[in-house]
Amino acid sequence: MPKFVWEGKTRSGETRKGEIDAENAQALTNRLRQQDINVTKVKKKRAALTLSIGSPVKSKELVVFTRQFATMIDAGLPLVQCLSILSSTSDNPAFKKILNDIRTNVESGATFSEALGRHPKVFNALFVNLVAAGEAGGILDTILNRLAVHIEKMVKLKRRIKSALTYPVTVLVVAVGIIILMLWKVIPTFQRMFTDFGGGSLPWPTALLIRISEGFVSNAHWFMLGIFSFIATFIFLLKWDKSRYYIDKGLLYMPILGPTIQKTVVARFTRTLGTLLSSGVPILDSMEIVAKTAGNKVVEEAVFFIKDRLSEGQNMASPLTETGVFPPMVAQMIGVGEQTGALDAMLNKIADFYDDEVDVAVEALTSMLEPIMMSFLGVVVGGIIIAMYLPVFEMAGNINQE
Repeated sequence: MPKFVWEGKTRSGETRKGEIDAENAQALTNRLRQQDINVTKVKKKRAALTLSIGSPVKSKELVVFTRQFATMIDAGLPLVQCLSILSSTSDNPAFKKILNDIRTNVESGATFSEALGRHPKVFNALFVNLVAAGEAGGILDTILNRLAVHIEKMVKLKRRIKSALTYPVTVLVVAVGIIILMLWKVIPTFQRMFTDFGGGSLPWPTALLIRISEGFVSNAHWFMLGIFSFIATFIFLLKWDKSRYYIDKGLLYMPILGPTIQKTVVARFTRTLGTLLSSGVPILDSMEIVAKTAGNKVVEEAVFFIKDRLSEGQNMASPLTETGVFPPMVAQMIGVGEQTGALDAMLNKIADFYDDEVDVAVEALTSMLEPIMMSFLGVVVGGIIIAMYLPVFEMAGNINQE
């Protein structure tokens, strides 16, 4: 939907201006006329060419905004005034601009949830739908506080996974950097030294390493091109739904890391669904939101499968087991929650349990990966050093014999 820049006057003669999404200029004029605003200028806003990756707003900023907004709403401040105060106090220029746009849309007659929905990179489907439920039920402050808690727990969960992956990735990058440096600079220096000494045939590990180094130096541009091509292909495959499904499936069932990812998936699914149900969102709508915010194509497909079975009148526990994605214990506990009529409370308990399980799994994974990565680094770098010093040891032995 195109965006229009408008200017007009109220009945009291006050000048108003702003930006609104509308089908056309006439629709915008009719909409503002209902608010007793006589439009004097209107023109279509040109779309700016921007390149953005991810959300311009950090999760921490979103949590602070949500909590402050809930406090202001609970204190009885008008919605527009809350947005004005929060936009003026924001240190993030991008977030300030987004809040001003939301305020403008609310002033122009849009609901708060509709205005949020126009910024999907910052406010996802879960956030927008929960706000809509809060508006409908008159409990917006309560919903916003629940959202803040939910976002904090999700951030904590992501941080745990990142902490588990940071160490091995760092060691791997360091190892690759050291190997490239040795192939590019160190080994050619040793080769020139061996040539100057006029030694005979080199030991086979040394000769093999020198051939690898020569091949790397002479074809360095092809190696770099290959690395960039690999990265570009991987990014493309991540964005392509079909390949993303198989990548996500491979991650779920891969050894060592797979069980940790599965526990993370369960914690995210149960936490999100529990938050939605406890906020009064209908279960079918909740399942659709959970699927869209799952972050894993395999889980997304499984949740849509469960949603279809629920629409046919089945309970949740049986199709949950059929998907093969969720552990049997989760299905059994959800079945108990359905029978007792406390499904939202049971889902939150499962989420708390798997949060703790992720903590334990991350610690175990880190403690297991540390010696493996250090051994890998020691074998590769140590092997290169030994191979380069073998001729030196041989020359020293020959000198002693003479």
